[in-house]
Amino acid sequence: MKRSHEPVFWLLFGAGGMLSALLGPVLVFVTGIAVPLGWLLPSDLLRYERVLALARHPAGQLALLAVIALFLFHGCHRLLHSLHDLGLRTGSPGRWVFYGFAALGSLATAVLLWSLRG
Repeated sequence: MKRSHEPVFWLLFGAGGMLSALLGPVLVFVTGIAVPLGWLLPSDLLRYERVLALARHPAGQLALLAVIALFLFHGCHRLLHSLHDLGLRTGSPGRWVFYGFAALGSLATAVLLWSLRG
């Protein structure tokens, strides 16, 4: 039987889907609505200094990397399979493009977060 890497991508898709379903709406609400309008949270919660401190802390970096990387893999996997459902057979080149984009985006995020370490 030929071995496949597909279970790894389905794992990333599932983890990204769960994370985006649970955290995505909360992130949009907190960063886009609640804090700017001063609802429930102090309006200075997302000041530059505080967000930079989060991005410089190792736990914050890990959380940011996990959210961004899993969202990227989930979105790319969904796009790839949506093209398949529409009848556009992308084959192996499509997988390389979509998963490569997600991997490069995750790597770029890791490099940028690493460069913030002060």
